[in-house]
Amino acid sequence: MNTIFRKSMLSVAGLAFAGGVFAGPIAAHANPAVDAKPAAVAVQSAKPQGEQSHITLNDEQTANVKAIIAATKKAGLPERAAVISIATSLQESKLENLGHLGDANDHDSLGLFQQRPSSGWGTPEQITDPEYSTTAFLKGLKQVDGWQDMPLTVAAQTVQVSAYPDAYAQWEQQATDLVAQHWNS
Repeated sequence: MNTIFRKSMLSVAGLAFAGGVFAGPIAAHANPAVDAKPAAVAVQSAKPQGEQSHITLNDEQTANVKAIIAATKKAGLPERAAVISIATSLQESKLENLGHLGDANDHDSLGLFQQRPSSGWGTPEQITDPEYSTTAFLKGLKQVDGWQDMPLTVAAQTVQVSAYPDAYAQWEQQATDLVAQHWNS
């Protein structure tokens, strides 16, 4: 990786950390527009970055996909926001609404997006509510200037502040396919 790119990514990561610290508490009070209508925007057509992963979804995971899409529409955001949200949830929890996992858990991370109550994302009950956690994630995403045109990994990382920022890329194709399949259903 070249030095300029690495420094740019480290700068983004530093900003993401600061943004995550502040986006958590702000996102915890997210209030999506009640009558917002989603814009008709095409899902990104560019080829996803890197090798792609795919999992077979069960009924619960499919219901979580639909909940993420519904929350995205309710927030008045385009399909690209749903793709980023679903890819993030695929990486963080495989679209499973995870409770506390004991020693296997990353700190106090919970829910579809592995958000942390201690970072101000909300109470455990809120974070494990798919609509609330998606709305909180989207609130953080909307605070990222230019998120619509960023690579999925950069947009997701800026909100999530993950130790593995490039891992989101592997889910872009499946997330895109899921949004295409369920957006109008």
